[in-house]
Amino acid sequence: MGFLSFIFGAKKRQVAYYIEQGALILDVRTQREWDKGHLENSVHIPLSDLNNRVNEVKSLKKSIIVCCESGVRSAKAAKFLVLNNIDAINGGGWVKIKNNL
Repeated sequence: MGFLSFIFGAKKRQVAYYIEQGALILDVRTQREWDKGHLENSVHIPLSDLNNRVNEVKSLKKSIIVCCESGVRSAKAAKFLVLNNIDAINGGGWVKIKNNL
């Protein structure tokens, strides 16, 4: 097993663990991207709105798996949520999560 396989395998296991524990999936893509397709039962809050809606996320009282198109915006969002005392991880691209459900 190569180093990258180990790293990406660990991320996949972490996402699977969070899903098993009842985590909520938060999609931070734009409205246009969301309208083209998204994960069933996920919550949509565009990254540009997250700062103003962080209390809404806190009120959910759930761990969060953040997704976007490629994982860049979700990484920023997950870091922001953690800094606001919310248990959150970067799930990466939503299609990858969908394929692992």
